[in-house]
Amino acid sequence: MKDLNTEQMIQKVEELKKKLTFQQTFFTRAKLQSEAAVKASFIVAEEIAKAARPFTEGEFLKSCMMKVCDVVCPDKKQMLANVSLSRNTVADRVCEMATDLRTQLSERSKDFIAYSLAVDESTDVTDTAQLAIFIRGVDSNLRVTEEILDIKSMHGTTTGKDIFENVCQSVTDMKLPWDKLIGLTTDGAPAMCGEKSGLVGRMRVKMQEENSTGELTAYHCIIHQEALCGKVLKMDHVMSTVTQTVNFIRSKGLNHRQFQSFMQEIDSEFADIPYHTEVRWLSRGKVLNRVFELSNEICQFMDSKKKDSTVLRDEKWKCELAFLADITAHLNALNLQLQGRDRMITDMHDAVKAFQVKLLLWETQMHQCNLPHFPCCQVMLNPNTQFADKLSALRTEFARCFGDFKEQKKNFELLRNPFAVDVETAPVQIQMELIELQCNETLKAKYDTAGPTEFIHSIPAAMPQLRRLAARTLCMFGSTYLCEKLFSVMKTNKTAHRSRLTDEHLQSILTVSTARDLTPNINELVAKKRCQASSSDKMT
Repeated sequence: MKDLNTEQMIQKVEELKKKLTFQQTFFTRAKLQSEAAVKASFIVAEEIAKAARPFTEGEFLKSCMMKVCDVVCPDKKQMLANVSLSRNTVADRVCEMATDLRTQLSERSKDFIAYSLAVDESTDVTDTAQLAIFIRGVDSNLRVTEEILDIKSMHGTTTGKDIFENVCQSVTDMKLPWDKLIGLTTDGAPAMCGEKSGLVGRMRVKMQEENSTGELTAYHCIIHQEALCGKVLKMDHVMSTVTQTVNFIRSKGLNHRQFQSFMQEIDSEFADIPYHTEVRWLSRGKVLNRVFELSNEICQFMDSKKKDSTVLRDEKWKCELAFLADITAHLNALNLQLQGRDRMITDMHDAVKAFQVKLLLWETQMHQCNLPHFPCCQVMLNPNTQFADKLSALRTEFARCFGDFKEQKKNFELLRNPFAVDVETAPVQIQMELIELQCNETLKAKYDTAGPTEFIHSIPAAMPQLRRLAARTLCMFGSTYLCEKLFSVMKTNKTAHRSRLTDEHLQSILTVSTARDLTPNINELVAKKRCQASSSDKMT
């Protein structure tokens, strides 16, 4: 440098600056590419979990993408090669995302002013009991969060004490305050709803031990109760004959093929008859309706196979089949109304109440042989008016099973239409705020415009008692639908071919695949990582 003149020194400095800039750019680009590769692996892992695919699917996907890259963009092949999608990497990514979701839920739960739990239990393909616990929490802004709280694998007994200990552990791990627990919804099994040794009874004792002043409201899943109410009809003899007939046709391949050919030969509107699966309630209505519509064709087929079809031809039995098909269709319609996420318990209560009114109408019409809502019964020339007694029994059973909701009727009315509530009959602690609300024309206009669901968020902060009451009702689960849906996802993931799936991996998959109000914060997870392609991911 000493031998250089001023101009040469300036030129040399510029060259060094360019080299430094190039090196900085190179390392920055490499870092960005590294982060992009890690982010891509998280995104693919999340999709694999949601699609219920094996962890090894990542290697297959990468192999396909590499071949596509050879044809479409060969210059980008090395970038794609850096995306780690080995089995272990995908498994780790799913576990990390599940942990992140639990952390997010823990942070959000700190703002809950009220929350409820939905608990149900089912066994997987290895006969291991899996306990699903969902939480529905409401914060000070009356925002509802409905997410899975935990999945517990129970390898031993599943008594009320065992379930209670697992639920308590989940509540403790999430640091949820016991005094903000409002409701508990279960499937109605003795181990769940027992007042002494069951989960409900033990939870109430636990709340007393924790000095909680609130009362735990326990519910038997509305959907389960609706299904159980149907048993009061006492028409198992009809269903058993239908099941035997369908099984004869469907259980043997030859019979099934011959039946399908027979239906084609006679140019029937239907080409086949569906199976009835006991665990799928909605299949019952479809089978009954199809058997009624194809009763003559089925009799002909049974005769051709030398099978006795006397019962199927009996007029009294066919009338009973028609009635059962119609009422089951109505019950299925109610069942569908009660399903789904983010269902407010008030809406579910309204649906059940409307069904009870419908039953009263149908009972009156049945006495009059006026059957506009029973299409199958209309086909029969001599409908039997004794079915009015069955409708009456069904209505009585609904009133008995859903009697628990009467205790919450006033709270439901306050949430549904606070402007129509009689202040004198309202709880003392909200009477002053309720008067102010009902006299506020601006809020009344908002209610008329937005409706009850949206209006809840317009209750002023100056009315804390009303907001707290709204939160208590908003957080309640009406059913264990989310648990049932999770079990369906579980059975799709843990199959006979994936029976060795560990408890941790199964729980992580279910947490990621069922998340809705929360999403994995992939950018934060990526920031903690660096691209480290495993040996199976490296180019050969």
